[in-house]
Amino acid sequence: MNDATLYPIGDVARRTGLSVKTIRFYSDSGVVPLAARSPNGYRLYDLDALLRLDLVRTLRELGMDLATIRRVLDRKVSVAEVAAVHADAVDLQIQTLRLRRSVLRAVAAHGSSPEEANLMHKLTRLTTAERRRLIDDFIATTFGAEHAHLDLASMVRAAAPDLPDDPSPAQVHAWVELNELIADEDFRERMRKSAERQTSQTESGIYDEVLESESVRERITAAKEAGIDPLSPEAEPTVKDIVQLFSRAYPHIPDAEVTTRMIQQLEVTNDPRIERYWQLVWAVNGWQVLPGLLPDSSWLLQALRKDRTP
Repeated sequence: MNDATLYPIGDVARRTGLSVKTIRFYSDSGVVPLAARSPNGYRLYDLDALLRLDLVRTLRELGMDLATIRRVLDRKVSVAEVAAVHADAVDLQIQTLRLRRSVLRAVAAHGSSPEEANLMHKLTRLTTAERRRLIDDFIATTFGAEHAHLDLASMVRAAAPDLPDDPSPAQVHAWVELNELIADEDFRERMRKSAERQTSQTESGIYDEVLESESVRERITAAKEAGIDPLSPEAEPTVKDIVQLFSRAYPHIPDAEVTTRMIQQLEVTNDPRIERYWQLVWAVNGWQVLPGLLPDSSWLLQALRKDRTP
């Protein structure tokens, strides 16, 4: 075979594996021009046309449209440049498919309702930037510029949830529940007040320093790791130690009032939703929940109440 050889369209179809209809379409589109026509008017193609057809088939299999392929063949853009753009597009498609797979697995595993499945789909199909804006909006509207420096605001910002590209069903469910939680205005208000109390120099704010101190956390963590129910008699030594810590820190409070003051303060600050928020953040990020990293106020509040009611 040499450069002067011309091939009728049927021969080209056999050599390239493309159909006659496809070759004719490429010719009419100007992607693969004819070399000549036979005396009878049949299309004839040269070696360059065969090579172009082979390249066109490859680029089409890679997902490129004909307009882009024509620009490549006309040397208006390089294959490398086009490949880079398409690689990014494929990455996005893969990410989308992974998220879709995760949603389907989550729906299958939990028997979700049509409404819940629809919500999961909508929330997970958001781009990374859109998901980040949801969290940024929560932080901005909850704490605002005047509270941006508070410790809790810094913690929320540092541990911002970031749904991975290929989340597990548990991460999908945690992400959906987390979004429902941060959309709750009452929850945002409670988070804001909690942040203010932590840095407040009022009596309540000072009490928080003891109740949330490392010494208290260590005692509660040890009790929880030992499987001690806060309502059981086994919890009493831990409660007694914590009450003594509080009494030593505030000797001006009469002993008879110490437990009452502690309960009152914990009832103000205790909100299961705040603890749930951190649990969901840890779940979405795929982090191991280590003892002592989540609030222990619920355990202590139950253990302190005189009537031992949960």
